[in-house]
Amino acid sequence: MDATTRIEKSLVEAISRAESRAGPPRLAAAVRHAVFPKGSRIRPRLCLAVAEACGAKDTAIVDAAAAAIELLHCASLVHDDLPCFDDSPTRRGRPSVHAAFGEPLAVLAGDALIVLAFETIAREAACAPSVLPGLLLSIARAAGMPFGIAAGQAWECEPRIDLAQYHRAKTGALFVAAAAAGATAAGRDAGAWHAFGEGLGQAYQVADDIRDAAGSAEDMGKPIHQDAALGRPNAVQRLGIAGAVDWLEELVAEAVRAIPACPGANDLRSLIASEAQRLLPKELSRHAA
Repeated sequence: MDATTRIEKSLVEAISRAESRAGPPRLAAAVRHAVFPKGSRIRPRLCLAVAEACGAKDTAIVDAAAAAIELLHCASLVHDDLPCFDDSPTRRGRPSVHAAFGEPLAVLAGDALIVLAFETIAREAACAPSVLPGLLLSIARAAGMPFGIAAGQAWECEPRIDLAQYHRAKTGALFVAAAAAGATAAGRDAGAWHAFGEGLGQAYQVADDIRDAAGSAEDMGKPIHQDAALGRPNAVQRLGIAGAVDWLEELVAEAVRAIPACPGANDLRSLIASEAQRLLPKELSRHAA
């Protein structure tokens, strides 16, 4: 079973367990709308790739960790799109959750997805007490504060934004969690993978800044030029398009160098290098090639 199939299967199972005929049907529909159809699933794919590189044997725990990370990511998108933040009418090429179901259900759907992420981990890893605490800790750190996605969103409420900390929390935290969870599920030291996850997360955020400035709404599935409209600092504003692309390439190279020694290190390096090209908007990607 390939990585995409494993991730979708785990997500379908997690969402199905959260649904009940006795529960509120519109909340269940809003949660499904937030998770399906799939986006890039880059974070859970990273979790699976690290686990494979580390020689993980228990694929069920790895798949649960990957699903939990994607559920957290989807929750963050639901909250990010809310009128009190980006007020985005679209996400992944269709109405955002608040546009489709209303603001109250969007708030609740995001909250429910966060809780479901932890339930998914607890359910599958309960029979593996040696890895459960580490998985829960990695994911909790990515969700909360001071360096998780909640803190990342909160930086937008500050009078002055620390760009490095903002990127580290809003985007980098889940990349760190993905790498750490993959290593933990394989019985490896999660801490050794933090630098790799942080570097890759920072690279992804710079790529997102580039796509916001130079991409298209059709390709991104959401409005573009949001950073400029909302007055947020970003890599393109600081460095220009060419400088941001150069920085992206440096960050990817640093992340690749930070991959710890493991059985599948070479394969993981090749995978990250090939995936990095897809982070750029199509026109810039063709130019770079």
